[in-house]
Amino acid sequence: MSETHIVDDRSKLRLLNFADQKIRMLHLTWFAFFLTFVIWFAHAPLLIHIKEALDLTTGQVKALLILNVAITIPARIVVGMLVDRYGPRIIYSSLLFISALLCIGFAFANTYEALALFRFLLGFVGAGFVIGIRMVGEWFPHHQVGTAEGIYGGWGNFGSAAGAMLLPTIALLFGGENGWRYAIVSVGVVSAIYALVFYKFARNTPKGSVYFKPKKSGGMVVTSWRAFWALILMNIPMYLALAMLAWRLSPAGVNLFSDNMMYLMWLLLVVLFVVQTHQIWRVNVEHLRAGVPEVDRYSFKQVGILNIAYFATFGSELAVISMLPLYFLETFEGLSAVEAGLLASGFAFMNLVSRPMGGWFSDKFGRRKSMLFLIAGLAVGYFLMGLMDSYWWIPLAVLVTMACSFFVQAGEGAVFAIVPLIKRSMTGQIAGMAGAYGNVGAVVYLTVLSYVEYSTFFYVISASAVLGLIAVSFLSDPKGHIVEVGEDGTVHRIAVG
Repeated sequence: MSETHIVDDRSKLRLLNFADQKIRMLHLTWFAFFLTFVIWFAHAPLLIHIKEALDLTTGQVKALLILNVAITIPARIVVGMLVDRYGPRIIYSSLLFISALLCIGFAFANTYEALALFRFLLGFVGAGFVIGIRMVGEWFPHHQVGTAEGIYGGWGNFGSAAGAMLLPTIALLFGGENGWRYAIVSVGVVSAIYALVFYKFARNTPKGSVYFKPKKSGGMVVTSWRAFWALILMNIPMYLALAMLAWRLSPAGVNLFSDNMMYLMWLLLVVLFVVQTHQIWRVNVEHLRAGVPEVDRYSFKQVGILNIAYFATFGSELAVISMLPLYFLETFEGLSAVEAGLLASGFAFMNLVSRPMGGWFSDKFGRRKSMLFLIAGLAVGYFLMGLMDSYWWIPLAVLVTMACSFFVQAGEGAVFAIVPLIKRSMTGQIAGMAGAYGNVGAVVYLTVLSYVEYSTFFYVISASAVLGLIAVSFLSDPKGHIVEVGEDGTVHRIAVG
């Protein structure tokens, strides 16, 4: 049995030390994720121009927003499998290049049908996050991986805010009625170029390290019958979320298509669920019947708990960011739309420091303890936001909002500080499932918002966070080593605690 090491530097991360290859890989990777978020939300700050150029109705604009996230849930699962099988270098490069072409296609769409199709397909770029989680996990030792993953996630997530600030200015510089098109095209061009840069300079692992792959492909490998049934059950909410999105696009929602089309999509989702369940059975039945050696086992309980935690953290962030400007505008009299947007932007801006801090907490104070503290803070933060009304002093409301966002995003950082420490060969799939649960959370919370008052919406998130807190209390701190078997049969021990 050999001991597999990543370069173990006990000092703090020196982010400007470009002589250190793992630091170069971190910067290379977070910028790739940053670009995926710029692409994913490039339309958002330009919607008013898009609406005018194609003479869209408000319902059609709302449909575009739903379509933008629809495919991300299954895409994160699929991309997680691909990155475990083929490695981050080729998958990230391919995703950036394909997304660049789709981005340019969206920019030059002249009909609503084309616009909707490209927006739907661009939800695929939201799976980019999963790829970097595996790559960063390969390059950093266990005592630094939380901080590194936090930097990757936080700085990359800032791409949506950066796009909102830069793209309207770029559109203005191009000028004319097609300025918005050229602004979005410029994002696609940068992404295509960076895809080639990433492919040239990125490496899946440090020199001498083994890139471990799952023994079977086509479904997540589990190591007990209990985990098998838990995996099947945990897939159901993802299909329900997709069914809910189809319902929101039907006449009951934004009326993009007919009831019959909705029923057809529901039938397709049932068929896909059956096919996926069969794949999971095919991948697992042989080794589960034979008995899984102790060396190959991992705890699926950890995966389920992280899914629930990310549902409450990233799911609530996506939901709140989409409604917060309107909330401030409608709650506090005298605010302009611009002022409300600026006040609400504080929630997203916290990503730059919050996710890295959450990862650092996890590295410094322990995985489980950090998660409990941060999700408890999230629950309190949303409860306080539920208490806010028009009588509150606006600076205090903003302070409470930003404090809440710190716990939300730091909680996200803490979740992905643990993901690479469960089973190295399946990090992509575990990250994909957790990431998909974040999107499921957003769908659920936004659906709740469509039926209740703002205050009730925040209370619902707070209550769900308490359920997440209960789940996290059963989390186990990664300790000792995880074991992976190379393709040549060599057994490797990787330190995780």
